Amino acid sequence: MEGSEPDRPAESDAVEKTDVLRDFQASFFAMRRLRSFPWTFLEKYLECNKSSDLISDILKQTCLHSLSRTCPPSVRYRKRFLSELIRREEAAGCDPLDELYDALAEVIAAEDTTECYKSYLLPGGGAVSLLESVALISEGTTGLVTWEAALYLAEWALDHRHTFTGRTVLELGSGVGLTGVAICRSCGPSRYVFSDCHPEVLQKLRGNVRRNGLTEPAAAVEELDWTTVTGARVAQVGADVVIAADVVYDPEVVESLVKLLSEVLRGSSPELLVCSTVRNQETYGGFKQQLRGAGIEHRVMSGDVSRVFHYDRVAPVEIISLFSWCC
Repeated sequence: MEGSEPDRPAESDAVEKTDVLRDFQASFFAMRRLRSFPWTFLEKYLECNKSSDLISDILKQTCLHSLSRTCPPSVRYRKRFLSELIRREEAAGCDPLDELYDALAEVIAAEDTTECYKSYLLPGGGAVSLLESVALISEGTTGLVTWEAALYLAEWALDHRHTFTGRTVLELGSGVGLTGVAICRSCGPSRYVFSDCHPEVLQKLRGNVRRNGLTEPAAAVEELDWTTVTGARVAQVGADVVIAADVVYDPEVVESLVKLLSEVLRGSSPELLVCSTVRNQETYGGFKQQLRGAGIEHRVMSGDVSRVFHYDRVAPVEIISLFSWCC
């Protein structure tokens, strides 16, 4: 009929469905807030088809996926996710999907723990799977969870692989290891040294490094306490690149960090990158002021970064390159 819209190509529908399934999968394994999932597409699909086949596909890519067996999100999260799928299915008047209720029964019977897995899908296939604390603050530290700047720096690294390929990389304050594992898996450094100082963080970090198939000598985990470590000790690593993510969060820690960065730059002068989520302008501004007081200049690494991982992007994130003013 003249003036009517042309039929939507089947190929386009298939592509959109594939993209939606991947969004569900990536969001599920990263344990994103449920409201961030592409529910609108699911609702429209259920309304048009009155079939649970898409829910079945979603289930296969999430709770029934092999990754969910080896590195599952928390019990509480899976329970809420499955309950939401059931609610959507019932609201659409679809026939009940037995495997959906079976999956929920299995999760209800499981025991919840203080730890869970989060997995971040890599663009080339595979995933970075990390055992993290369920609580943001645990064992007196914030280092047992993955923070936004670590994910952003990993995305930047995937866009700038040449910065790390064939080079020795030292990461300060590695936390549970997201950035380093992503770089090791995708950017080909000759050696990567993860570091932190909190005993519980180091234990979790070592486990995550092994869990993702990284071993000595290509990948090492070392204890580096910024308040006591010397520039000579850092120089022993022989790093071509030194990076840090989400380390500018506590004014009491910044002084020790700036002192260490100053010693690093006075040594072999590696390429030095610091990535920060700017939650508090006063704290971040104080960090930059202390850098200038120590004779360290910075350059903001501008430009868009590919959105690879699924995480909240509310607070601004900035990467700066550091260098000594006398160099």
